[in-house]
Amino acid sequence: MSTFPGEAVPSYDVTGRLGTDYYAVFADIDPADRDVWDRAKAYVDEIGDRMVEAWDTATYPLEVATRLGELDLLNDGIEHPDLTHFSPLAAGLVNMEVSRGDGSLGTVIAVQGGLALRTLALFGSSEQQARWLRPVARAEVLASFALTEPDHGSDSVSLETVARRDGDTWVIRGAKKWIGNGASGGITFVWARVDDESDAHHGAVRCFLVEQTTPGYTGTVITGKASLRGIYQAHITLDDVRVPLDAVLPGTRSFKDASTVLYSTRSGVAWSALGHATACYEAALQYSQQRIQFGKPLAKFQMIQERLAQMLEELTAMQLYCRHLADLEASGGLRPTQASLAKFHNTRAARRIAASARDLLGGNGILLENGVMQHMADIEAIHTYEGTESVQALLIGRDITGMSAFA
Repeated sequence: MSTFPGEAVPSYDVTGRLGTDYYAVFADIDPADRDVWDRAKAYVDEIGDRMVEAWDTATYPLEVATRLGELDLLNDGIEHPDLTHFSPLAAGLVNMEVSRGDGSLGTVIAVQGGLALRTLALFGSSEQQARWLRPVARAEVLASFALTEPDHGSDSVSLETVARRDGDTWVIRGAKKWIGNGASGGITFVWARVDDESDAHHGAVRCFLVEQTTPGYTGTVITGKASLRGIYQAHITLDDVRVPLDAVLPGTRSFKDASTVLYSTRSGVAWSALGHATACYEAALQYSQQRIQFGKPLAKFQMIQERLAQMLEELTAMQLYCRHLADLEASGGLRPTQASLAKFHNTRAARRIAASARDLLGGNGILLENGVMQHMADIEAIHTYEGTESVQALLIGRDITGMSAFA
């Protein structure tokens, strides 16, 4: 390729996988876990170019979500006799690796596996599980978890969507927002408050399985997003949606059941943040070795080496958080607030690493082809969902002080 004066290097190769593991945090993992991790790597390599295009054009290629199911990568560590079992470490490595490739796909795993599949596996009836569990696990049916409302995000315990009995049906009325897969044509697990004084669960929050083709269900894709542009999230309205009495998930009896699902997925968000941060650090390292300024590679400048060392310091801490989190979960000793602390630390650290990487790449840092800006934008979403930074801090604060500071 011919070059012109002032353009000796037309582009940089910075998105390759380097396998950064300075403390050998993942050097001793079980071969079965490594096989799952390798499958996730192969998947990311297979669909990488497709997702760059999808993020740029803000489109959701459903075939890449289906492919996750075909490769049996949606289990998210859920224990159920009808599902392939992943250890907590394997589930975390999948979240990390897929998010390292693309944050929208990491959110597909969080929604389809972490939230929807887990809700069904934990709380669904045997009949519901027999009909839907395998199709959801294989992404033959896309599924969503509808808890957040336009007026209720961090205070989702105050949700206003209601379900009332009417003969042999439930009638659901309300609105939900930011619901991944909520306009996919599949199924939605709708959390609603029972508004029927004749029902034993009057006033309680329960979950209902709603097929998205049910009359009165409208899922509208939210446009104008600057983050997670490769997955559609929906604003849902439920206009007196009628579902049969057996649409309720019998295991759900209070908001605590929704919290059980959310606590489980916070570990996944910590791993996802690690994937994003790894991509940013490795892009910065490779760029520093390829970019020539003032007659030598950036990597030969003291300031650049100090920045890279600072980024590696934070990345290694994130890895240690995640590995110990998985070990605690495998032993049965993981407490919800420990998952909160990992999410709190890792999303904050990922933000800092992404900002340093973008700065190190200079003007090239804003180009999507170099990955950093896309990861930087996607980190903003995971920093918020499954509980904001402030909510995690209050959960941790309540645990360590014994006093609640929630309003």
